[in-house]
Amino acid sequence: MALMPVADALAAVLSGVDALAAESVAFDGAFHRVLASDLAALRTQPPAAMSAMDGYAVRAADIGILPAKLTVIGEVAAGRPFDGTVGAGQAVRIFTGGVVPEGADTVVIQEDTTRDDDRVTLRAPTAAGRNIRAAGIDFRAGDVLLRKGERLTDRDLSLAASMNHASLPVHRRPRVAFVATGDELVMPGSALAPGQIVYSNGYALHALARSEGAEVIDLGLVGDTLQATTDAIRRARDSKADILVTTGGASVGDHDVVQRALTHEGIELAFWKVALRPGKPMMHGRSGTMRVLGLPGNPVSSYVCAFLFLVPLIRALSGRNEVRHPVEAAVLTADVPENDQRQDYLRAQLTPRPDALPLATAVTRQDSSLMAYLSSAQALIVRDPFAPAARAGSVCRILRLPA
Repeated sequence: MALMPVADALAAVLSGVDALAAESVAFDGAFHRVLASDLAALRTQPPAAMSAMDGYAVRAADIGILPAKLTVIGEVAAGRPFDGTVGAGQAVRIFTGGVVPEGADTVVIQEDTTRDDDRVTLRAPTAAGRNIRAAGIDFRAGDVLLRKGERLTDRDLSLAASMNHASLPVHRRPRVAFVATGDELVMPGSALAPGQIVYSNGYALHALARSEGAEVIDLGLVGDTLQATTDAIRRARDSKADILVTTGGASVGDHDVVQRALTHEGIELAFWKVALRPGKPMMHGRSGTMRVLGLPGNPVSSYVCAFLFLVPLIRALSGRNEVRHPVEAAVLTADVPENDQRQDYLRAQLTPRPDALPLATAVTRQDSSLMAYLSSAQALIVRDPFAPAARAGSVCRILRLPA
């Protein structure tokens, strides 16, 4: 199979993907979930004119000449409205959040007043409407304030509660099953025998998936045998995973059995080679409603492929409006050589600049096994296939990595 361009590979991964079913969840479980429908306010906020300050609710006409002495006829606190009407020469003591009583059209702050029993002296000019929050100044019943496909922030939850919703309609979280293949892999903290490697890929991939709102199913490590790998694929099916991610065994060596196992289980592969660096030996297929991504075993390749393909797939299944990573501009700090037929993603460090594009510095070593350099990177510099050499100071394209 010829190398598939990155754009075509991503299009294949996202082809036919529909958002998962909607469900109603309580607020405590709604953070970073994706709205399945537009959300309209069920009430007006504030429902009536409210005082923005502590002071006295009066008629502006009564304080045209200062100092003005008025009679205090009552008091208003939040949740305790005044039943009467403010007439000429009258005032009502009011506290922040209190409903402005009928007849009053301004609030004089308490610092500009002097109280003597039921008489209050007002010493500062206060125009009509001052220190009053008008009814509906925030929103009105029926206003659509949160849109379908938005990922709910902490502020969105507060807004939705103020709109008087008791629960929220969101899409189900995608379930992502992970299987790591390789006879050489051992768990962190193990005593290593010759040829063994500490398993590390999954921890970054699990965290990446969780940060995008997915539920993670860890199916553990499996050996490089057809039987062990096919058993893991069946366990992923049984777990009702929406996505199966395998790491390792994606090349064509005698011990790379993932492709054979997927084919053995009836999974038709859309591609298994991508014009991508790092990450050429990447696979994608489907088994019913379960989508499969076969990632390389090298840790940098595995992470970059997950960032480029798994994240958009999770977002699409989650119902997000925007699923692709935004491309930004930066300025190269060093020359970059011409590229070959593969799209290159150079790990880079970013230096922010006030009122200017950030500086992008490619890390000194781009080998796909070097995790320390990946950890220190904040972005990927995107280099198109056959891109000519680029000089220091020229503008490049970057994808920001998660912080």
